[in-house]
Amino acid sequence: MVIKGKAHVFGDNVNTDVIIPARYLNTSDPLELAAHCMEDLDPTFIKRVEKGDILIAGKNFGCGSSREHAPIALKALGVSCIIAKSFARIFFRNALNIGLPILESAEAPAFIQEGAMVEVELERGLIKDLSSERTFHAEPFPPFMRDLIAAGGLLAYAAKKGKN
Repeated sequence: MVIKGKAHVFGDNVNTDVIIPARYLNTSDPLELAAHCMEDLDPTFIKRVEKGDILIAGKNFGCGSSREHAPIALKALGVSCIIAKSFARIFFRNALNIGLPILESAEAPAFIQEGAMVEVELERGLIKDLSSERTFHAEPFPPFMRDLIAAGGLLAYAAKKGKN
C-alpha cells in the first residue's frame, strides 16, 4: 500500500486533549469530531487538510487520555497516515484498531517541512519526502497489520476473517 499526501507538521507531546478537545466528547460522530480536530492548537488545520494528507509530528504523539476519539477525528478529517518520532502506546493501538496507519521514524519528522509532498510505502517502511527527494526509514508493517489497515481496522478485519 502506497500513501501520498501533503505534510502537516506538529511538534512534540501533542496530546489527545488537543487533537480532540474534551468539550466535544459528547458525540461519537466521526464527522462532528473531525470538525473540531486540532482547533485549540491550530484553528486553520481543518480548513487546510485535504483527503489523503499526512500528519508529521515529534515525540510522544497522542499522549494524554486514552480516548479513541482522537485517531477517529484525524481519520474522518482525511488524514491518511501519521509519522512521528514516537507515539503514546494507547494512541498507537487505537489508531491501528481503526485502520489509521502510523509510523515511527527518528529521522523523518526532523526534516519533512510543512506542505511537503510525502509518499509512504507501508510494505517497505519507506517514507519519501518528494519535495526534498530525501528518503527515510520506519519499521515496515507485517502482512497481518497491512491487512488490518487495508480492511479499515480491527472490527472490519475480524468480520472479513469470520466470513472466510
